[in-house]
Amino acid sequence: MNRGKQGSQKLRITDTTLRDAHQSLWATRMRIDDIMGIIDAIDAVGYYSLEVWGGATFDVCLRFLREDPWERLRRIRERAKQTPLQMLLRGQNLVGYRNYSDDVVERFVALARENGMDIFRIFDALNDTRNIESAVRAVKKYGGHAQGTICYTISPVHTIDKFLQYASEQMDLGIDSICIKDMAGILSPVMAERLVGALTGRLKLPVQVHCHMSSGMAVATYLAAVRAGAGAIDCAISSMAGFSSQPPVETMVSIFEGTGYDSGLDVAVIESIEQHFAAIAPKRRQAAPPRSIIDPGILIHQIPGGMISNFRSQLDKQEALDKLPEVLGEVAAVRKDLGYPPLVTPTSQIVGTQAVMNVLSGGRYSMVPNEVKNYVKGMYGRPPAPLDRDFTRMIIGDEDMITRRPADLLDPMLPDATKSIDPVLIEKEEDIISYCILPEPALEFFRWRRLSPDQRPPVPADEEMKKEEDLSRAAQNTGQKETADEGIRPAELDGIREIIDRVARFDLHEVSVRKGKINVVLKFNGDNPAGEQYDPDEPLPAREAQAAVAVASPKPDKREEGEEPEIYGSTLNAPISGTFYSGPGPGEQPFVKVGDLVHKGETVCQIEAMKMLNEIYAETTCKIVRLLVQDGQGVSKGQPLIAVEEVSNEMKA
Repeated sequence: MNRGKQGSQKLRITDTTLRDAHQSLWATRMRIDDIMGIIDAIDAVGYYSLEVWGGATFDVCLRFLREDPWERLRRIRERAKQTPLQMLLRGQNLVGYRNYSDDVVERFVALARENGMDIFRIFDALNDTRNIESAVRAVKKYGGHAQGTICYTISPVHTIDKFLQYASEQMDLGIDSICIKDMAGILSPVMAERLVGALTGRLKLPVQVHCHMSSGMAVATYLAAVRAGAGAIDCAISSMAGFSSQPPVETMVSIFEGTGYDSGLDVAVIESIEQHFAAIAPKRRQAAPPRSIIDPGILIHQIPGGMISNFRSQLDKQEALDKLPEVLGEVAAVRKDLGYPPLVTPTSQIVGTQAVMNVLSGGRYSMVPNEVKNYVKGMYGRPPAPLDRDFTRMIIGDEDMITRRPADLLDPMLPDATKSIDPVLIEKEEDIISYCILPEPALEFFRWRRLSPDQRPPVPADEEMKKEEDLSRAAQNTGQKETADEGIRPAELDGIREIIDRVARFDLHEVSVRKGKINVVLKFNGDNPAGEQYDPDEPLPAREAQAAVAVASPKPDKREEGEEPEIYGSTLNAPISGTFYSGPGPGEQPFVKVGDLVHKGETVCQIEAMKMLNEIYAETTCKIVRLLVQDGQGVSKGQPLIAVEEVSNEMKA
């Protein structure tokens, strides 16, 4: 594999198509079947390694694709016999978004090796070496290749000497090679030459370079890096390359052939792989490619390739896509406040989510996710630059900062890992590890898996694609001249408002207002679904908006039944769109229950949004009347979450 021609130098290429490429371009929506349909050809190309696992793939498999990530790894290993498999491991965060105990880290690595993993690219988002030592130790123990990582970024504190310090510390742990991870595409050719030259010259480390095409520099950067001594680079097949992904393998092979470097790849096989992914791309990517193939703004906000596509999607869910430029500007400000962390998972989510909160809330740091608080405390590790004390006091008050290795504060998780869940949901040891790392998505997947195929609800990723297709068709319909009169005009919204006023006192789950091909669904929080079924293809008059309104009885007055009436005069509403949780985690007691008296500022629930948990606080001293949504239910911005009764001053006392 990768034998060079006589007189030429060897160039090793890692293919990222099956992991980072689709994470960057398709929001990680590649399916197992997509891979199995082409894996034999990919294995035959002659790559140095195949990056097939880790990063966001683990989470997305469970949460959106309803696939077992361990099964994905096993099935790839069964077919890919010639090429080493590689994964991206977030150090003590593994494939999750927080630190896990050392016993979980070791068992994860052991099981990954058993299921077929060879090379572990291990990184810490803060370049804090303490956070990768447990993972490196486990990889070496179980016979894997431990590749250390420098997360490249640009800031006043990130210098060549600083990066060499990180690399030297990782050498002391026993890494086998090191990767310069340029997750945002901001490594210039000049800096690549200097950094690679320093690593290979002073530290004698084998160096691999990973870049994204976001800024357009990656091709030139790879050329400079290899000439400076880098032995391997990361590429993707051309139909999955460019934009926020990696450079195309076909381009890099051609460029290096003219410089005396031989990749040893079978270019005839590569063509069939390109055609395979070009054919399935329209079914998997969540949106059309951007109009511009580069984003010069990346040099300012430094949002990495794997985050930028998901960032736009999350802003769209918050109904704030128009605020993207403002949010990107806020990213730079938040990053400075947090000590210039490199923007890679999980710090990219931490910084990005806080930037969104600052813009949406209208006040900087008026809403702070738990993960941001934990970051400031030091639970994610040591920031590259010290944090301003006034800033830390604003975020965490007078709480003490953590100065030791964060994982030292964690008790072993495995002994009691599944104590609070139904044992029938656990089918194998890998399930226990999945639950430890991502409890809510894992539980949702386990329950879905237990159902017979005909009972299973739709796969979330399929629902996403259907929604995209429906929106696209609606846009096309409303844009056609012959159907222009079929839409609901602004002047007709008063009629819709009248409908809402009239049905608000009924126990309805939803009301569908239709005109022509336009269907507007109004959802309510009633208890009892009622109404008739309407044929979605039934023709309705084109020039008159009509409402298909379910018929139901008004709510009975409970005072007539001798009961106290339910009070819904005041509600706590969702400040953002996301997933509702009543407590800190699965099996744990909810923050509040009906009848509780809570004071202003106390936590009443959580909303998971953009992979962050955001505590929702009581706005005034109040009594909890009713929880209006269930755990795991998706909620929209402004949706009522909890019915409350404001209390008198006497009760407050």
